[in-house]
Amino acid sequence: MKQKLIWLVLALATAMQVATADSEVSYPPLLKPAVQEAKAARLAAELLSRHHYKAVPLDDALSSKVFDQYLKMLDRQKLYFLQSDIDRLGVERTRLDDAILTEDLRAPFEIFNLYERRAAERMTYARSLLQTGFDFKHNESLQIDRKDQIWPATVAELNELWRLRVKNDWLRLKLAGQADPGVVKILTKRYDSASKRLGKITSADAFQAFMNAYTMAIEPHTNYLGPRAAEDFGIAMRLSLVGIGAVLTEIDGYATIRELVAGGPASLSGQLKVGDRIVGVAQGAAGGMEDVVGSRLDDTVALIRGTVASTVRLDVLPADNGPDASNKIVVLIRNTIRMQDRAAKAKVYSVTEGASKRLVGVITLPSFYEDGGALRKGDKDYRSASRDVARLLVDLKAQKVDGLLVDLRNNGGGSLREAVALTGLFVGKVPVLQTRNAQGRISVERNVDTGLAWDGPLGVLINRASASASEIFAAAIQDYGRGLIMGERSFGKGTVQTVASLDQIARNATPVYGDLKMTIAQFFRVDGGTNQLRGVTPDIGFPRTDDDAAEFGESSFGNALPWTRIKAADYVPVGDMKAQLPVLLAWHEGRTQRDGDFQSLLEDVAKAQELRKKNVISLNEVVRRQERAERAKRLTAMLGAAGAGAAQAAASALADDGLQFNERK
Repeated sequence: MKQKLIWLVLALATAMQVATADSEVSYPPLLKPAVQEAKAARLAAELLSRHHYKAVPLDDALSSKVFDQYLKMLDRQKLYFLQSDIDRLGVERTRLDDAILTEDLRAPFEIFNLYERRAAERMTYARSLLQTGFDFKHNESLQIDRKDQIWPATVAELNELWRLRVKNDWLRLKLAGQADPGVVKILTKRYDSASKRLGKITSADAFQAFMNAYTMAIEPHTNYLGPRAAEDFGIAMRLSLVGIGAVLTEIDGYATIRELVAGGPASLSGQLKVGDRIVGVAQGAAGGMEDVVGSRLDDTVALIRGTVASTVRLDVLPADNGPDASNKIVVLIRNTIRMQDRAAKAKVYSVTEGASKRLVGVITLPSFYEDGGALRKGDKDYRSASRDVARLLVDLKAQKVDGLLVDLRNNGGGSLREAVALTGLFVGKVPVLQTRNAQGRISVERNVDTGLAWDGPLGVLINRASASASEIFAAAIQDYGRGLIMGERSFGKGTVQTVASLDQIARNATPVYGDLKMTIAQFFRVDGGTNQLRGVTPDIGFPRTDDDAAEFGESSFGNALPWTRIKAADYVPVGDMKAQLPVLLAWHEGRTQRDGDFQSLLEDVAKAQELRKKNVISLNEVVRRQERAERAKRLTAMLGAAGAGAAQAAASALADDGLQFNERK
């Protein structure tokens, strides 16, 4: 009874705020938890409480952390909830553990429903501001990052925050050359689209948000994956899927073709092109056509995917035709699509230094992928990162490259086994890393699969987004003295995860419970140190684009595991880069001092740091135009080598157009 009264009061307060803000708010439907979601939550809790590397009981203390994490995920910038909302929701702070253990998820869903209502109110208020426009002569400013601010106390205070946000949206479009009627049209559609997206959120979305608040309250790299998210995770790891070979995006409610994959059924058919809009999908030669206009993009994608050699029929509105033009039916046979853009690639550069000319091979590796399903089935030709890199090395050696650079920038990791195998291509069959499980047992992971494939000069390029498996590889190359590490300090993720199927645990034939990606161990370098928190420090550092490591990387998480050290493994370095570092650093310093572009980069980094610390942007049109002109002038000067006309064109193309991604054609 007490619980019902609390939510009755909450509903009444919500209604009162709406009446104050706008009586025309269109609210999304209230979401309710499904039976299988409640069971999945309890199954996940049992696993996490017993088998996580940092196992903690699901009690009131953890519930409080989950509550804070949930609010942070829903409203990180403090732009939707009021302080009064937070105060009323606070009654659930120590009850979320009971919600999971008793399989009664009404409380977390009520929190999510309130968030959706507040978001709907904000979109309605944003649209209302477009009727009167703005005066850009005043010296107002917008605070860019609000995550460390307090929750707004009143609706009036919240309205003021949103007035400034909408004013900035308008000014960006105005500075890009849009007249006022065009600005109103674009922003009206933008806020309407945001409202419609709220209406497409499902209970599965709300459940995944809450479950990830729970998992990440324990440790940052533990996540819940619903059935569809689990499928996408598998696709990312094996770099293949069964479909038609078309990349889709949502534009004005239509699933629109953004890209055709070379060699895929869509491309080979010759019947589809970029910009075509899919308005219906049917299965087989005679299945009924399902209207997908206004549907969620992932729902449309799920309908188009299927099994190899099966038929899918698409009702297509051609790109060149208006909304009332004739459609056409395109019949395609699904096939396996290889995601080549996420696979390892190689390129050879000719580098001239004085009288010397050398060929340098560059291998770019976006992730440490592995088709685990094919491997388990005994497929000898299964795809993996190390296998693809081994083939690229054969080709590079045939081109007689003098040196090699492995580019791991923005590589967030992947398969631990692939990190070990890739290291072996450059060091041989040696210990690569050590792991320690929850029981404290330490194991040495040794490469036994790959032989030495490259013994020439080697460099590894990393940045702050290089994480996990990337850090394992870079650390091993550094510890063995095998190559030079260059770039920024890496992410600092020193933990190992495994994916557990909740459906398999429940012996469920149909996937309804999803998967749990759970931290089960911590890895250590062969020298006994760990990459956790501190990351891999490059031998030659490049300037960072921000000045606060706490904003991005493992150190940005308040509950990350601490740095620690164990005994070194039994290993023998194969080289000594430290002996050469003083000379290399002197060369690097000399080049950067002489390079005008590099010095301009340093100035840009300093400017970016200054703006980040300032954390505000002017809403005065004259000030913003001056800032825009200065940026354009600077960019034109940097691109001057391309010629004045080309430099100005490039600077214009890179200027802020005020649009969001799906607002561009």
